[in-house]
Amino acid sequence: MADARPQSDLSPDDVKHSALEDVVGILTGTFVVSLGLFLLSSVGAVTGGTAGLALLVSYAVDLPFSWLFALVNLPFFLLAIWKKGWNFTVRTGISIGIVSLLSELHPVMFGEIDLPVVYGVLAGNLLAGVGLLIVFRHGSSIGGFNIVAIVAQDRLGWRAGYVQMGLDTTVILLSFTVVAPGTVLISALGAVVLNLVLAMNHRPGRYAGY
Repeated sequence: MADARPQSDLSPDDVKHSALEDVVGILTGTFVVSLGLFLLSSVGAVTGGTAGLALLVSYAVDLPFSWLFALVNLPFFLLAIWKKGWNFTVRTGISIGIVSLLSELHPVMFGEIDLPVVYGVLAGNLLAGVGLLIVFRHGSSIGGFNIVAIVAQDRLGWRAGYVQMGLDTTVILLSFTVVAPGTVLISALGAVVLNLVLAMNHRPGRYAGY
């Protein structure tokens, strides 16, 4: 049964996740994120963040998403080490690796699927947002813009979801170069859904566990 005491009365040991909880949480979160990205890829859509950037590049060049996702995240690791420390950075690296591996698994398991674009975009972004929320709450991220958003929330008190929404807008605008305008507009709506999930559920002081 959950501890009913007010958060102010709880010690760090009362709210800290166990190692097992962190492992299960990161595995669950990365699976949900990767499934959301698979749905987006299946309908040729994009989303925000480095995942969206990797999807965008994968439509333009003949390289696997898993490779591109790992590559575009490399520059952000220095920021993670500097502002969040090695524990967060290592967890983030593991999370990125898991998402990259799972992104190769889902097409094998599902094959080619035929979805309405609107459903694929909204469901994909909703899943990605929920997965990111789980990953964040276990001391990790999916790299890139996630790192910038979390640092901004920790250091400046800005909500991570709103920070990421601003950054994601840039990726969505860039997608006009390789994605049909109608799909881009639907993708923009999906990115809003993803970031609203984060903004409404991941904010300073609301969640005691870490």
